[in-house]
Amino acid sequence: MLERAAALREVGAGLQISPNAVRVIEALGLWPRFEEISVPSRRVELHDSVGRTVAVLDLARHRPADHFRLVHRAKLLAILETAAREAGVQIKTGHQVTDIPDVPLLIGADGVKSRLRSELNGIETPFFTGQTAWRTLIPAEPDAAPVAQVFMGPGRHLVSYPLGAGLRNIVAVVERPDWREEGWSIAGDPVELRAAFARFGGPVPEWLARVDEASIWGLFRHTVAAHWQDGRRALIGDAAHPTLPFMAQGAVMAIEDAWVLAACLAADSDQQSALARFQALRQPRCQRIVEAANANARNYHLRGPTRAVAHAGLRAVSRLAPGSMIRRFAWLYDYDPTTVV
Repeated sequence: MLERAAALREVGAGLQISPNAVRVIEALGLWPRFEEISVPSRRVELHDSVGRTVAVLDLARHRPADHFRLVHRAKLLAILETAAREAGVQIKTGHQVTDIPDVPLLIGADGVKSRLRSELNGIETPFFTGQTAWRTLIPAEPDAAPVAQVFMGPGRHLVSYPLGAGLRNIVAVVERPDWREEGWSIAGDPVELRAAFARFGGPVPEWLARVDEASIWGLFRHTVAAHWQDGRRALIGDAAHPTLPFMAQGAVMAIEDAWVLAACLAADSDQQSALARFQALRQPRCQRIVEAANANARNYHLRGPTRAVAHAGLRAVSRLAPGSMIRRFAWLYDYDPTTVV
């Protein structure tokens, strides 16, 4: 495995890992390690911008047998790296791929700017969604509940959840007219972040008062790749299906991909057939997830009468039929990558 970075690490990033990916982690025998570095997510709370509850997805009540976890990305990468090395995988960091070699099998997990994707699909230009996101970590409150909270306002929203080890993850998204650079490591101004959410209530002002530094990135929309493989080369993760972060499924889809690709190759001695099966199994599901994330990008930022009607509907459903909200996502969370091949 070749990795351009000098080390496999990620600074300042939290992840929500849902049961569909946890099943892969369990099948790999990594659950004890993963349980140790992550915390359970008991529910998801949707609030309006002043902090009033709009809806609650009670994960612990309505899906008690499933594992929804919150984890720091660097810790997840660390256990995956250790497990890969223990399995005999050679990982070479500090190696940038400058051309595409002619080898029997090449897997491109090289992200939204994938060289291999361009080889298989041609050059594609993503378009700016009109949204930018701040990402930061702050010290968590000692009694922080294991809950993912979303605060929705006109043209902006903020998501936060504890990661364990005394940390709280914050992602704050704001609409703006233009943005040029697609990248994850641009330094943002905490003062600008606080100003953007100055009218938010609940715990948001206190959280943002504790922000010392934050990164900012523009949210660009990419299509799901039409061609994932050509019999010798294949794409997985963001290289195949970049997604906006509004379903918390980016890392999860990559974990699903990895298992299904390995299973297809193990089950079929004909590599070309195996790679074709991999794309056939994965592409429709990933397309559906990406489209759901695109929809949330709009729904979180509603304004005026549309927002009032939508929030009233969510409050009614959450109060009268609370289990129905989580059942809407059964297609997402019931999926078991370890049984599809």
